[in-house]
Amino acid sequence: MSPSTEGRLEPLLELVRGADRDRYLAALYAPEDRRGDLLALYAFNAEISGIRDRVSQALPGEIRLQWWRDAIAAQDAGAGAGHPVAEALLGTIERRSLPREAFQNYLDARIFDLYDDPMPTRGDLEGYCGETAAAILQLSSIVLDPEAAARHAELAGHAGCAQAIAGLLRLLPLHRRRGQCYVPKDILAAAGTSPEEFLAGDGGENAPRAVAAMIALGREHLSIFERGASALPPSLRPAFLPLAVTGAQLTKMQGRERALLEASLDISAWRKHWLMFRRASRGWG
Repeated sequence: MSPSTEGRLEPLLELVRGADRDRYLAALYAPEDRRGDLLALYAFNAEISGIRDRVSQALPGEIRLQWWRDAIAAQDAGAGAGHPVAEALLGTIERRSLPREAFQNYLDARIFDLYDDPMPTRGDLEGYCGETAAAILQLSSIVLDPEAAARHAELAGHAGCAQAIAGLLRLLPLHRRRGQCYVPKDILAAAGTSPEEFLAGDGGENAPRAVAAMIALGREHLSIFERGASALPPSLRPAFLPLAVTGAQLTKMQGRERALLEASLDISAWRKHWLMFRRASRGWG
């Protein structure tokens, strides 16, 4: 990376490095002329997903989401003036001809994060994952190789669901403290519990069964992705590299369902580096 490019990308690098280590590492494997655009997408995702952490009530969060809607809909690079992430994102949208509707759908889905309503069904959860993590994955693919991205959109959908579910499982302790329930009500009911019981105290005796079902759902989407991943061209690998980590995370979670309710579980930094390096070098063949 040239010094001038590094200087221009430094604010994005710092934001993504601190907020989303997996995507940060993956972006380093992208071609230099695409890396900044990937970082703009990942910084946008980090900015929006962190809104709940920065507001005390839902209304200020909705106002922030609306600001982003207006800036993206304006189709004017100046709409994000003064906001480094917005300026970078609007430049990326224009330069890579990214579909603005995907960003509007993403922002609509993120309204759920601002409230404490329980996730209704598995279908709703998968829809949420599709409009958020899977959308970022597909947009990243378009940045890297538009033609190949169109051929692998369905694969991106399953990959994004697996990635998002693993992320929600890592954030279970935080969500439970806030009173947020991303585990769908139908999965909770099948496990013999409810959102109220799941969020209270230690979660109740059936909470681990609900967590196990979530791990299984993440595994299901990951397996579908892995069955088709050998067809991914090298040009798209940087977008999908976080999936190398997702599988290891889900494996570590199995058998630790009770612990997941109280403490976030992840894999070591060195193992993340190794898994991504291996996939970047060899793909999923």
